[in-house]
Amino acid sequence: MFTEGCNEVFNAGKLQYWPNAERYGRSMIHDFNNGTVGWTDWNILLDENGGPNHVANYCFAPLHADVKNGALIYTPAYYYIGHFSKFIRPNAKRVSTSSSRSHLLATSFLNENGKMATVVMNQTDKPISYNLFIGTQAVELSILPHAIQTMVY
Repeated sequence: MFTEGCNEVFNAGKLQYWPNAERYGRSMIHDFNNGTVGWTDWNILLDENGGPNHVANYCFAPLHADVKNGALIYTPAYYYIGHFSKFIRPNAKRVSTSSSRSHLLATSFLNENGKMATVVMNQTDKPISYNLFIGTQAVELSILPHAIQTMVY
């Protein structure tokens, strides 16, 4: 079980910094593919300054609350984590998945309802076309640069 995920020191100028989200995605895919059975963030919600924190160790979270006006700030990491939390359901079983393209990361889970969820991430600056094989069937797909996508089938 992976616990206490966090990306970096808080910087208000980077609330919409997409490389932080990619770091979450990369970490989650690698962790799941290497035996992790659960993944939790250190702080899913922090204030607009990356706190509170008793030792002034302010950091990023998937959600930040502007406590002055009550607004929630959804960071890109929130949406990346959603690819796992929305489509991979409790008690899902990880299914062996591999990518023949080194720039694509992928992980798959079989949900209890019989639906498979595959998360794919493109780490490059270019769109990539690829084939997703499930048994003897295949479908041609494409993914945009620095994107994450989930297929449920």
